[in-house]
Amino acid sequence: MTHSHGRIMVTPRSAVGHPAVERLADAGYDVVFPAPGAVPTPQQQRAALADCVGYLAGIEPITRETLAAAPKLRVISRNGTGADAIDLDAAAELGIEVLRAPAANAQGVAELAVGLMLAAARSLPFAASSIAAGEWGRRQGIELAGRTLGLVGAGQIGRRVARVALALGMRVRAYDAYPDASFRPDGDFAFTGLDDVLDQAQVLSLHAPPAARPLIDRTALERMPRGAVLVNTARASLVDDDAVLAALQSGALRAYAADVFDPEPPGRTPLTQHPAFIGTAHIGGFTEESVDRAMAAAVDHLIHGLDSGRARLPDEQ
Repeated sequence: MTHSHGRIMVTPRSAVGHPAVERLADAGYDVVFPAPGAVPTPQQQRAALADCVGYLAGIEPITRETLAAAPKLRVISRNGTGADAIDLDAAAELGIEVLRAPAANAQGVAELAVGLMLAAARSLPFAASSIAAGEWGRRQGIELAGRTLGLVGAGQIGRRVARVALALGMRVRAYDAYPDASFRPDGDFAFTGLDDVLDQAQVLSLHAPPAARPLIDRTALERMPRGAVLVNTARASLVDDDAVLAALQSGALRAYAADVFDPEPPGRTPLTQHPAFIGTAHIGGFTEESVDRAMAAAVDHLIHGLDSGRARLPDEQ
């Protein structure tokens, strides 16, 4: 009865058949999936985008060339926090709005960070693989209670990690560029400077945005207590892999657990092969609940962004 408001390309692998995505059609848009259940190739991406006004984007790169080939595109909505794969300068020059769903995966990432701390403290991957191999491997662990957790970044994710760590009986010291003074959880918690966090952190968990150069380099690692555990569920660029490998080899670090890599997947490297390294395949936000929240938020943002933009446009053909 009514004409379409335009086409929207949808690429997240988890979007096919998702109820939130069906709301795009209900809102009057034609929805196209260039590669259902898979990450689209650049060719599939550009062919489908050529006449799209909106783009519900997954993890695929979105380059200047791709954006230049999409003359009708007005809004890109990511089903997650990161926009690292999007050429934001090109989008701004072309007048394309980029929206993201920052808090949607906070609980999933926070729970994974705590899980990785526990896995490192008790050498859980070694213990489980030993039993699977028919062996009885035992490594003495450490208890997190009574130890100090350092947080680099105390936003939605870091604050959740802090609450769980405090419940476990840890002290928590947090550095954040813009500390939230209203965050006063029960237990031994304080905001402090980055150097203070490094000096005290027997476990250090990273929850900061990407940095121009690694925050955790040889100098930072030398400040930390010997035998500390490092956990990175944030960005690969925050950590100097070579410095971490050297710290693992010397025993300065007890363990390094990471959910983020550059590139992804990392392949076999001296770091991923080290027995004190625990790696997961960027699964922080990959939970039923986080995926649902992210998808719902991304759809809401896309509909709102296109609707508010259309109010400023002449009648569409």
